[in-house]
Amino acid sequence: MPVISLGLWHNFGGVGTDAGHHDDEASFHENCRQMLFTAFDCGITHFDLANNYGPPAGSAEERFGRIMQSDLRAYRDELIISTKAGYWMWPGPYGEWGSRKNLLASLDQSLRRMKLDYVDIFYSHRPDPNTPLEETMGALDQAVKSGKALYAGISSYRGAMTAEAIGVCRENGLAKPIIHQPSYSMFERWIEGDLLTVADRLGLGLICFCPLAQGLLTDKYIKGIPEDSRAKSKGGFLKAEQVTEERVAKIRKLNDIAQRRGQSLAQMALAWVLRHQGVTSALIGASRPQQIKDNVAATTAAPLSADELKDIETALK
Repeated sequence: MPVISLGLWHNFGGVGTDAGHHDDEASFHENCRQMLFTAFDCGITHFDLANNYGPPAGSAEERFGRIMQSDLRAYRDELIISTKAGYWMWPGPYGEWGSRKNLLASLDQSLRRMKLDYVDIFYSHRPDPNTPLEETMGALDQAVKSGKALYAGISSYRGAMTAEAIGVCRENGLAKPIIHQPSYSMFERWIEGDLLTVADRLGLGLICFCPLAQGLLTDKYIKGIPEDSRAKSKGGFLKAEQVTEERVAKIRKLNDIAQRRGQSLAQMALAWVLRHQGVTSALIGASRPQQIKDNVAATTAAPLSADELKDIETALK
């Protein structure tokens, strides 16, 4: 797994839904192509998707499938491609969550959209409170043993449920998830004291999504909320009410620390997430190719010193 991976959660869906506001199909699609090419040229070999990425749901996989077929087919064996199922995708009782029916039907749909014979990693996107873990883990096992996925993963499972899921696999001879995808950033730290310890004990890799807190941990919001930001977009995951003055004050302090390091705030935020030995990869999003180049540069900087880590904690208080 590369240290930096590219997620297609945003900016690869329908025309006009990206942060760059491309309002015609040709320019939108070309921007997506160039982002994937730039990522690959920078050494990012992992592209992360899910059935519901877009909007609309399924459109990111469809777009990736078009680019895969026209431009990247020759490089398939150099790529790690992942997808997930678990959030709402279609009407009826089997259109979301973690039943065998939903996971395996969704995987078949994802493979068709992406024009692939298999994915490298197939995730249970979120824990299901109403489906036994034996069924959910059994579905991931079937996906692996059928050859439609090479590895199984889980996402957003808390530490105790992660340990329980691995235990179910061991007890029943099922293919175990080998990677966990949690949210983790300076503003979202639930994995500390919870999942990090469990994952280390179980030998489970972590690939962290939203390491830049949906763009908050960049210099974009230092002077307020830009009109072209996610916080201003309709249906965006980041809401304007989350960009509080208190949080912006912290962002400014963090940006000062990054500048002293000769980095952008985004680069320092990535270095901060990657400082843990148990974190395999940081999963970034991007709206244009240059953002990818800038983020990859985070891997070449000096490690955060003890004093810098202390300064970061002070800024976050």
